[in-house]
Amino acid sequence: MTLAEKLVKRLAELGRTCATAESCTGGGVGSAITAVPGASAVFLGGIVSYANSVKRDVLGVGRDVLEGAGPVSAECAAQMADGARRVVGADYAVSVTGLAGPGGDGTHPEGFVWFGLAAPDGTTTESKVFAGGRDAVRAAAVEHALGLLFSATEV
Repeated sequence: MTLAEKLVKRLAELGRTCATAESCTGGGVGSAITAVPGASAVFLGGIVSYANSVKRDVLGVGRDVLEGAGPVSAECAAQMADGARRVVGADYAVSVTGLAGPGGDGTHPEGFVWFGLAAPDGTTTESKVFAGGRDAVRAAAVEHALGLLFSATEV
């Protein structure tokens, strides 16, 4: 059973829902979830906020965050997750923002990704650095985001 299948099963058992806010994964987390039969019972939707304007105007990421800490930051990941949870109306939301490559941004290396997790009891963030080039980074980030959602549902 894949992690996405385990997540859908767990959310269904709990009667809970989830959403996504994705940048560098371009909808990959939502795609992985919706590939699972029965996902419509638990996945409410996702926002691919590749552009900073979408992060700001749709998800509510503050202009001060985007111009200060930047789009690849804990602050941005937290606000993206909170925004997705609010906009979509889900119990849980995960966000992904980072640098899949090629190359870094002068501050962060290629493969550096921030994750946000908004849950009923608050919002947390964490960063990871993944190796292997653009496709490998994106795949690893999708899997990590699914793991965060799954971990949040542990009772």
